Amino acid sequence: MVTLPATVNVNLYVHRQKPLWNAIAILYSLLSYIGGISLLLLPSGWTNAAGVVLLTHGLVFSAYLSHEFMHSTIFGNRRWNAIFGTLVLWITGGCYGRFDKLAKRHIAHHIDRVDFSAFDLAETLEQMPKLLRQTILALEWLYVPVISFWLQWRSIFNTFQDPERQDERLRVAALLLIRGSLFTLLAIVSPKALLLYFLSYIGMITVLRWMDAFQHTYEVFPPGTPLPERDCAHEQANTFSTLLSQRYPWLNLLLLNFGYHNAHHELMKCPWHSLPELDAELFSGEEVHYVSLAQLLDNYHRFRVTRIFSGQGQAVDHQGSPTPDTFYGAVGVSFLVY
Repeated sequence: MVTLPATVNVNLYVHRQKPLWNAIAILYSLLSYIGGISLLLLPSGWTNAAGVVLLTHGLVFSAYLSHEFMHSTIFGNRRWNAIFGTLVLWITGGCYGRFDKLAKRHIAHHIDRVDFSAFDLAETLEQMPKLLRQTILALEWLYVPVISFWLQWRSIFNTFQDPERQDERLRVAALLLIRGSLFTLLAIVSPKALLLYFLSYIGMITVLRWMDAFQHTYEVFPPGTPLPERDCAHEQANTFSTLLSQRYPWLNLLLLNFGYHNAHHELMKCPWHSLPELDAELFSGEEVHYVSLAQLLDNYHRFRVTRIFSGQGQAVDHQGSPTPDTFYGAVGVSFLVY
């Protein structure tokens, strides 16, 4: 069981603020989004390619910033975290769920040490018409994250069916109208830019799914159901760090240090910029919970269809040894869909 050593200054990590670092991250997120779209509108193929890369990274950065805002690690005031969190959710397309509800669901993932899913994906697919199911699986095999789009639109449509979400209907309808109008305008100005925007969005979903897939082997429960009690030992045993590089920590900044997941779960109020330091204090670097970049890439590729029906699988055996051949990974992005 991992516990915070007495030598770790918890207050230092929780209250440490680097306003300049945060400002740079937020500014980069906004400028890369605007700049990426601008490059998509230009006639040159090279600038279009650069725009796709820049926009994709800007979308990914915005998504991980929304995660930081959910944990209130950027601003000391909860209200400002909610305001900026709502802004970056607009950029990522995760704005149809209220920020406070998305944050509450994500924090529950930390407190209850489980994952949540509103329905059984494998069972739902099995009950579909064969042609539709095979089409979905073929698209997933081709790296088109159609299931993530399905989950997102399912959540949107659920707003108009669930009586408990009746108060959200006008807001969601307005968002659909506004965003739909903006994308229609983009299509009128440049159909090519709209297609490239969609390609960038697929890139964002793919990167987020890749990172999210191998960070836990938690049990999955429907929201609102009775949950088993799980302790810190269970949490750490079923949590994995998906670093781009242990040798060159600066590379992990490309994903806002989201890969330091064991450290994040040990102290979820630690800001993104301090996670490498916290990780170094907590762990030696040789623990089984570090998943190599090669394994992340290989397992994401090998099990891109298998994981849909087999669940997350098993990452470590009873002797504490890695079992990469049975670590299938999860499906979807947990903190962007309510």
